Amino acid sequence: MDRHFPKILLLALLVFCIAIFPFERPAIAAENAIRLPTFKAGRTRPLIAIAADNRGTETTDLVIPYGVLRSAGVADVVIVSTQAGIVNLMPALKIKPDATMRDFDREHPEGADIVIVPAMHDNSSRNVIAWIREQSSKGAMVVSICEGAWLAARAGVFDGKHATTHWYAFDAIRRTFPRTEWVHNRRYIVDGNVMSTTGVTASIPASLTLVEAIAGAQKARSAATRLGVIDWSSAHDSAPFHMTTSRFWRFAGNTLAFWNHEIIRLPAEEGFDEIALALTADAWSRTYRSKAVIAEPAQSIRSRSGLLLVPDLSAHTDASVVTVPARPPAQALDQTLFEIAARYGARTSDIVALQLEYPIQH
Repeated sequence: MDRHFPKILLLALLVFCIAIFPFERPAIAAENAIRLPTFKAGRTRPLIAIAADNRGTETTDLVIPYGVLRSAGVADVVIVSTQAGIVNLMPALKIKPDATMRDFDREHPEGADIVIVPAMHDNSSRNVIAWIREQSSKGAMVVSICEGAWLAARAGVFDGKHATTHWYAFDAIRRTFPRTEWVHNRRYIVDGNVMSTTGVTASIPASLTLVEAIAGAQKARSAATRLGVIDWSSAHDSAPFHMTTSRFWRFAGNTLAFWNHEIIRLPAEEGFDEIALALTADAWSRTYRSKAVIAEPAQSIRSRSGLLLVPDLSAHTDASVVTVPARPPAQALDQTLFEIAARYGARTSDIVALQLEYPIQH
């Protein structure tokens, strides 16, 4: 017998096994590997459009990618709304967009390089879905944040791909879009020219991953240090995030105790940190006991990265004033959750973290 025959047989067997039992798709094995398409129209850096519905767009889903990418200085970032006028963020804050979708399309007929899709009040908006589909057809990378996955999925960009979303929507979106492989236990998933994240706070590591893909690891580390972030990997444990009887009754109890509800006033001045403010306002407005507002006399206030904030009309002179934590922006949430627990109890802090899909730091 030829002495090479056993080796040849083993090699043939290996090839056969690979054919029958293919390895896991690279998008799951190497989810950090974003391969950006060539920037369009001779651009030296990408044009990133963050979609917004004026009627309601999730606060941190929009503000955090904007703040991270603008402050890193690696891309041109614009907020593109469905129509002209103020964009109402939910559950707190109001902002002015940079352009409408119609104006953006007129100015950039070649389309954006990256489109970021936050969660929106109307996750079936025909205008938004059509715009996402058109941008994708022009070669844009589509990034859904949290339940922005509904809009991206309805635009068809996740068909045949791996994706993820907020824990609360996971089972429903998996039933609705069976052609997509929905994945647990990842803060974000990249599959080809699409990216998706789990709950609200996953926007921070996802944004840093985009910075790294655009400008390299050193730039991402620098941005992470400024934010107070050590790890922006996709590692995530989805198991703790689910509804329990105790949590249900805390939601119900806080909602029904309307006599204990209060307005929380957050001061803001020119040059404020939009990430810290967004995290703080978002958290205080998810207690089902309080609502955060910006009650300043100015018509608008510009953040350090250029976000144009619109204060609430009412002065709320009887509101409780709470300061935005003076610490690295991404750590503002930890301090806010601590303050919520001190004010309303640990069970209320828990349901806030649950909604944000954020593991409380003990």
